[in-house]
Amino acid sequence: MAVSTLVRVTRAYACSAERVYDAWLEPATARRFLFTTPLHGEVVRCEIEPGIGGRFTVVDRRSLNDGEGWLDVVHTGRFLQLDRPRRIAFAFAVPTWSPAETTVIIDITPQGDGCDLVLRHDLGPEVDGDATVERAEQGWTQMLLALERALQDA
Repeated sequence: MAVSTLVRVTRAYACSAERVYDAWLEPATARRFLFTTPLHGEVVRCEIEPGIGGRFTVVDRRSLNDGEGWLDVVHTGRFLQLDRPRRIAFAFAVPTWSPAETTVIIDITPQGDGCDLVLRHDLGPEVDGDATVERAEQGWTQMLLALERALQDA
């Protein structure tokens, strides 16, 4: 029996659960935090079709080796569950690296004037070592920090 590897990242936000939830589905806000690479990346495409079965595509243009070219990294997804403002679940793939789909579940819980977000990413059973898990944790952590900045700037 294959065992999946689960990455779990949490963050508290000083704004409403509705505002955090909506940020994931509004392209103008999402392009500021979804799958962006700190410092040397830029989202060049952000398309989101909210709804069960709706799809998203985010393309992050990344600098290679300190400016020696560019790589467009494509991130795709298909919404599995949308329950405003509490849950977003989607099938997720990065076809630039692999066609395999994994599952991401985001739970948002109101806490007074703010909210807590718990993101769980099921990497599946075919994880290539601890480095993959660590990269996933770091990536999601950075993205949730970028979401906080996007919400503050909005």
